[in-house]
Amino acid sequence: MIDLGLVAGEASGDLLGAHFIAALKQAHPGLRAAGIAGPRLIQAGVEAVYPSEKLAVNGYVEVLRHLPELLWIRSRVTRYFLRERPRVFVGIDAPDFNFTLEAKLRQAGIPTVHFVSPSIWAWRPERIQRIRQAVSHMLVVFPFEEAIYRDAGIPVSYVGPPLADVIPLEPDVAGARATLRLDGGPVVALLPGSRLSEVKRHARLMLDAAVRIRSRHPDARFVLPAANEAAARLIGRARQGLDLPLDVLAGQSHTALAACDVALVASGTATLETALFKKPMVITYRVPALTAHLMRKKALLPWIGLPNILARDFVVPERVQEAATAANLADDALAWLADAPRHAALTETFRTMHLALRQNASARIAEALEPYIGESA
Repeated sequence: MIDLGLVAGEASGDLLGAHFIAALKQAHPGLRAAGIAGPRLIQAGVEAVYPSEKLAVNGYVEVLRHLPELLWIRSRVTRYFLRERPRVFVGIDAPDFNFTLEAKLRQAGIPTVHFVSPSIWAWRPERIQRIRQAVSHMLVVFPFEEAIYRDAGIPVSYVGPPLADVIPLEPDVAGARATLRLDGGPVVALLPGSRLSEVKRHARLMLDAAVRIRSRHPDARFVLPAANEAAARLIGRARQGLDLPLDVLAGQSHTALAACDVALVASGTATLETALFKKPMVITYRVPALTAHLMRKKALLPWIGLPNILARDFVVPERVQEAATAANLADDALAWLADAPRHAALTETFRTMHLALRQNASARIAEALEPYIGESA
């Protein structure tokens, strides 16, 4: 029997999960945890039944393409947890995969905790009924989410985002630039996403924008963190034919963000990380046309980027779908580089946001899980 089962759907879930597993193990050194995990969770002591990268697909079209494998994995991992019967199951993000799994486990008497609410406040509010059936306890990372679940009668705890605790209030720009051997002109970070589908859609777009930025700033340097070797290979193909001073990094996204003057960022967790590093950014995203059409019909908010959603305003530009062009991304990035007062005002906005989000999340998550783990781990 294991104490804790979990499913982390992608790189961000792997990172988020590793923090609270470490906190739990401080109180319970013998904690036994297993499930779908990435390298950080494995390093934290979680047994990987399947690797997280198997779940790293997004959008209607992409999910349909990978559906047979996803269904097979979910069936196998469901049987595994029903056999092992963990004291509690924690689904980290990956809602489309996890909610069905959580509903089956909860029906079998296994408590289910879900960490990171899906964006029901942005689109698909009908999901709340499904969540009520699947989740024993919801852990939310943003303060405005707590009332949504309380009003729906779902037990909820606001824990804050672990990233806000881990990322320093004052980034070490000089140290990061020394680590990456960057000096001289402006540094631009390119973050096309952690999923391979995102890298395919965004890497060349961002590299083309980088070429335009360099035409105005010949001394500019560019850094692009690759989530894994497969992503690095895609980036290598995307940069063919481009004369660009580009460093493709093995991970090191936080180092890249600390070092940069401005970032081009695919919408997702990376936009929150960029805000916590107090960096101006241009948010972008592309999905297949059908996915975009369906998402627009269900959209409840005018923003897609987490910094804008938290600020309830377009504090940074968003370039999505048809507006996601190299020219637009380059122009927006150049505008940040040219406007020091605007940059300074954004830094203060992000500092205030960072302070508000610092909640010692890992300890809060461990506290919320304690009634399930108890003295047995």
